[in-house]
Amino acid sequence: MKFVIIGGDAAGMSAAMQIVRNSEGNQIVAIEKGEITSYGQCGLPYVVSGDVESPEDLIARSPETFKEKYGIDVRTLHEVEKVDCNHKVVYGVNHRNGELFEESYDRLLIATGGSPVMPPWDGKDLEGVFTLKTIPDVKEILADISDPVHNVTIVGGGYIGLEMAESMRAIGKNVRIIDRGQQLAKIFDEDMAEMIHEEAERNEVTLNFGESVKEFSGETRVESVVTDHGEYESDFVLVAVGVTPNTSFLDGTGIAKGVADAIEVNGFMETSIMDIYAAGDCATQFHRIKQKTDYVPLGTHANKQGQVAGLNMINQRKVFQGIVGTSIIKFFDLTLGRTGLSSKELKQEHIPFRTIKTGSTHAAGYYSKEDPMTLKLFYHEESRKLLGAQIIGKQGVDKRLDVLGTALYNEMTIDELTDLDLAYAPPYNSVWDPIQQAARKAK
Repeated sequence: MKFVIIGGDAAGMSAAMQIVRNSEGNQIVAIEKGEITSYGQCGLPYVVSGDVESPEDLIARSPETFKEKYGIDVRTLHEVEKVDCNHKVVYGVNHRNGELFEESYDRLLIATGGSPVMPPWDGKDLEGVFTLKTIPDVKEILADISDPVHNVTIVGGGYIGLEMAESMRAIGKNVRIIDRGQQLAKIFDEDMAEMIHEEAERNEVTLNFGESVKEFSGETRVESVVTDHGEYESDFVLVAVGVTPNTSFLDGTGIAKGVADAIEVNGFMETSIMDIYAAGDCATQFHRIKQKTDYVPLGTHANKQGQVAGLNMINQRKVFQGIVGTSIIKFFDLTLGRTGLSSKELKQEHIPFRTIKTGSTHAAGYYSKEDPMTLKLFYHEESRKLLGAQIIGKQGVDKRLDVLGTALYNEMTIDELTDLDLAYAPPYNSVWDPIQQAARKAK
């Protein structure tokens, strides 16, 4: 069979590798708009801070490796512009020479990912205004942030905004975050976000909430950011207000779209058109707690969905089991972790719930008195099933978050958490883990 994959990063190349490893005699053509394949997008902010030495360190496998070692026909700087589902042909342009191309397929995987949102603000094309999603993006930023850049404005208080705020402070820049909402990291409850705000202020990050950007001002280079509340001197701007799936080229094909205009897929990564699959940031994900499709574009989901898609494309049936919404971020000295649903989401889904919030330490209290950890757990009012968790602290957050993510996946109750046999030694834990301390308070 001939497999065509549109998109050469996490989902696309994960699928390609599954086809290579689990079948023989097939032709695989991977069509990638950019020049780079299979790299760690989540590491980009750490290139800016210097924690990762070079953008090239993020590349897992080059196009040449895929071609020479695995026999995958990778075509970079090729962009698919149209899909003919009836005749099973994709059409596009080769950006190396401007020539048009067409490629037939037996089965097609759409793994085109997502793109940063750039609202139509005046001045968005000025020098010094950036988004961050690719290695070329980070290279342009690195070339731009040397002196005389001093005042950095980040529009958006989500994960990329927070990570880049820390990275910019690490290299000595003045940093301001502007968000039209009233808090950073909206996937956390407001009371938990207060700890994030305090950490930002401790590290001299200026926060402006409840302000909407109107324009970027400057002649050829950005000089200020203008909002509905004021004007702020800025010689560098990062716009980080969200991601949108790259699916507009599919308009008119009959391929069904769902949440956020992402491609609707079933558990086998099949779209509404036979022999066409989708995976990654351009596709929906099934949310195990909401019990419906959602759009949560993360690298972990993209790799898993790509693996599942690749196996199903060669008739090895495997189901993507869905997500529970687990994510984690380092923000200066804090680790911010969450899984499941927040109180806002639970209310939106009309799920009756109860809340437990408690303070603890990551290790035995007598061993680590100055290392607080705050946990917030949500559980169903009737069934008592765990519904979500948020944890903020300096150490040990990742350990508890993964335990809670596993518990959510397995639909455990708040009471069953106290029965878990978790590791204990004073440098790592109390006799009762902080999760269990919280669970024991459930009424």
